[in-house]
Amino acid sequence: MEKLKSAAEDTPSALKNLQRAPPRNLALNHPVGSIHFSNISSRLKMLLLRNEASGSPYRNKKPRRLVSLCIGVLGQHFEDIIPDISEISAEIPAEIKLVLLGIARRRQLLNDNVLFALAESLWEILDISGSDVTDTCLSKISQICTNLRAVDISRCDRITVVGVTNLFNNCRSLATLRCGGSPRSDFTARRCLDLLKPNLNFADGESWEELEIMDIGGIAQSLRWLVWPKIDGDSSISMATECARICVNPQGSTGFRGLRIPVEAVHSVSLDHEVIQDIDPKTWAVSGAAHARKFPNASVVVEDVGPVLTMAEKFRLAFMDRDARLAPKRAKNERQNRRRAEKELLMTSTSAKSLALASQAAKFLFNRS
Repeated sequence: MEKLKSAAEDTPSALKNLQRAPPRNLALNHPVGSIHFSNISSRLKMLLLRNEASGSPYRNKKPRRLVSLCIGVLGQHFEDIIPDISEISAEIPAEIKLVLLGIARRRQLLNDNVLFALAESLWEILDISGSDVTDTCLSKISQICTNLRAVDISRCDRITVVGVTNLFNNCRSLATLRCGGSPRSDFTARRCLDLLKPNLNFADGESWEELEIMDIGGIAQSLRWLVWPKIDGDSSISMATECARICVNPQGSTGFRGLRIPVEAVHSVSLDHEVIQDIDPKTWAVSGAAHARKFPNASVVVEDVGPVLTMAEKFRLAFMDRDARLAPKRAKNERQNRRRAEKELLMTSTSAKSLALASQAAKFLFNRS
């Protein structure tokens, strides 16, 4: 007990001495501890740099654009806007139409009606792989999108030689074609090989100089890259010997005659990857086919409930409301910009300044008289 009392009496004095004592340098008194803490800080820095270089989920990701978020909302409810897709697409820019096309394809909602409604003459790539597009729609699209450079028709079982022929006839800049992927598509690709080879058997002329390239070259003059992953051996040998200008399934970074292989000819990358990369993958997590199987009588339920606005109509009304609210602000900003431009012109241009002074003097003389 006496020891406890003495310890309790010594505690306040010890605390006072501790408060009076100046802080000591831990690095000098405890060198081992300082080295330990410095090692920990350096290791933390190395871990942060390694996470940043390896794309760790703890790294700050770049936020998606507002346009991409809006397109993602439309893509999640794409089956609701299909009945009015023709009217809605009239106000959508060409690049956004291409994004919607990629979303529809990934959700297994791409067919003739959707493709024809979204078609734009400014497109240079067209990816309809695995869709229900037919020869009729492909022929019409080739007449609209005449500037196509790369087309992917792989796993399109409803496309035949007729559609491919019309595609080559209308798109004279087509350089990359992707095909195959299913038994029906492989059969169509084998039948299309004659369109790519030169027609030497039907060439009329006494010498090679009299022959023109259109007479012997076939209809696919601009085609340079053919992506057909499951090409059979006979077709591969036939293309290599009879049509060497077309590189089949290019590998590496350079192809025939040292030409650089474009991204469109790389099989591991989807044709519309750059177009769709800013969209959240959750947009096409649920396919349209699964949605139809899950809700087979969805249309009947909607009719019983009553008239309900579709997602496209809600989006259009919200856009019109926002545009009406921002109209006065846009007009005000235009007036301010006009006044600023006039002031800058008066400050920089001597002729404008002299005209302004002359008008002020004339106004003053007129009021005085």
